[in-house]
Amino acid sequence: MSRAPLAGLQAFVVAARVGNLTRAAAQLHLTVSALSHQLKHLEERLGRRLFERGPRGVKLTPEGQRLVDTVGPHVEGIERALANLRVRAADALTLSVLPSMASSWLIPRLGAFAARHPEVQISLQSNVSVVDFDAEPVDAAVRFGPGGWPHVQADHLFDDWLTPVASPELLERLGTPTLERLGDWPLLGDPSDRWRVWFERYGGTLPRRYVVSFSDSEMLLRAAAEGMGIALGRMTLAQALLDAGRLVTLTDRRLKSDFSHYLVYPSRSVHHAGLVSFRAWLLDQAREYALRVDAQEEAQGDGVPAVISLARSASARPADGRHGRRGT
Repeated sequence: MSRAPLAGLQAFVVAARVGNLTRAAAQLHLTVSALSHQLKHLEERLGRRLFERGPRGVKLTPEGQRLVDTVGPHVEGIERALANLRVRAADALTLSVLPSMASSWLIPRLGAFAARHPEVQISLQSNVSVVDFDAEPVDAAVRFGPGGWPHVQADHLFDDWLTPVASPELLERLGTPTLERLGDWPLLGDPSDRWRVWFERYGGTLPRRYVVSFSDSEMLLRAAAEGMGIALGRMTLAQALLDAGRLVTLTDRRLKSDFSHYLVYPSRSVHHAGLVSFRAWLLDQAREYALRVDAQEEAQGDGVPAVISLARSASARPADGRHGRRGT
């Protein structure tokens, strides 16, 4: 047989995937007649019927199923490779951002970038899954993690900190806890069980059980804001609720999270004009935010905590730097 009919194989894989010639033709930017001609030509070359055509679409024959199982992954791999090599518009920037990070930190600042760079059109995708830059048309992602990911570049934005937070209504109802008796209060379980690290470092007794445990940090903070209990909350996510007065911090003491915030992108995006502008702006915003957090830490120093009344006993002093194994 002569050279493989790549156009016909691509048309075949798309038609097999959608099961409808009209929709397949639209995806391939062909007329239905042109698509039918390519499929018929492929069947003639192979000497096999690949489709059963019916009033509701097309259905693969056994020979067609075997062919799509064999060549389908390869055709799709070629499509992904070509998509990554295709030059993306310099003024179109697709970003993947964690929902919690988008709502609590990025979106309140994003208007300033849009005003400064009206030429850049941002498409913001909010999701928690790991981005496959080889398969997805995403230029960069903002992620919370340990860093050091393979095959991508990662710019450190800023660290995060955890501290007990509660609603003013809860404190008004139950009174003011001391640090040593914090474990007697209604505590909300955090995603990575950092309460255990908190009590090891700052003293007190870990409760036998939590009121409710959460697998998501944003849900945890929302529950605390509703007065369900005291949360060990990430400051970056809690800031909007703190500013609105729905949460208050209970002490100036904090735990540094094992994870940090990063801008992550593949090598193909390094010279993307939109990302170059966004990266420079984002790093400035992150630097300003980190400096503000550091200034708050220095201002608090060894001063009296905001709400909790405690004696600076030896059991309440920081321990030897132990952290949990995971971030929240």
